[in-house]
Amino acid sequence: MEQTDSYKHRGLRQQLVNGLRIKGITDEKVLEAMMIVPRHLFMDSSFLEYAYQDKAFPIGSGQTISQPFTVAFQSELLRIEPGLTVLEIGTGSGYQASVLYEMGAKVYSIERQYNLYKKVKLFFERYNYKIKVFHRDGYEGLSTFAPFDRIIITAAIPLIPEVLKRQIRIGGILVAPVGHHGHQTMTRLIKTGEDDFVVETHGGFVFVPMLPGKATD
Repeated sequence: MEQTDSYKHRGLRQQLVNGLRIKGITDEKVLEAMMIVPRHLFMDSSFLEYAYQDKAFPIGSGQTISQPFTVAFQSELLRIEPGLTVLEIGTGSGYQASVLYEMGAKVYSIERQYNLYKKVKLFFERYNYKIKVFHRDGYEGLSTFAPFDRIIITAAIPLIPEVLKRQIRIGGILVAPVGHHGHQTMTRLIKTGEDDFVVETHGGFVFVPMLPGKATD
């Protein structure tokens, strides 16, 4: 894995951020965090030209590092403020969690694939990202630390589980790609009461599916 963050990397990151702004990302806090986080560190590939393309790439175990626009879009919908607690379902490479961390959030993240969990836990320790990562079933959430100010799901889910809705604080937000294989609608829930939500939809996306259970390999 590439371990340096060079002038060239930063230049490519600036081009990426400029492109995200053109594509409609307006939250400067999101763009600033994506300028800080070196995406190439999260990828196995040493091909520099791939790391800062606005594309998703495989990271193993049937998972991908999300397209930067998607990371920025979900981050913007979350309305992150410093100090908010965020539960992320689907750590993957750790890139999305790191962007939220750089925005000042206290991030808790769940990864069901044990090999990815081990890898990203070491990564966070190595680069001093104080993100708490857990190997467990994302469908169960993390009741021990609930309620959360924000929940983000980074895999396609047919319906948002009630157990996750219960783990959001009143006034909090959940963002998830909801739908079936091949097409999902980015959905934002704003919790207005114990069982009351404002539901918004924000366009179509394609994510890898969220799977139940906990992988042990």
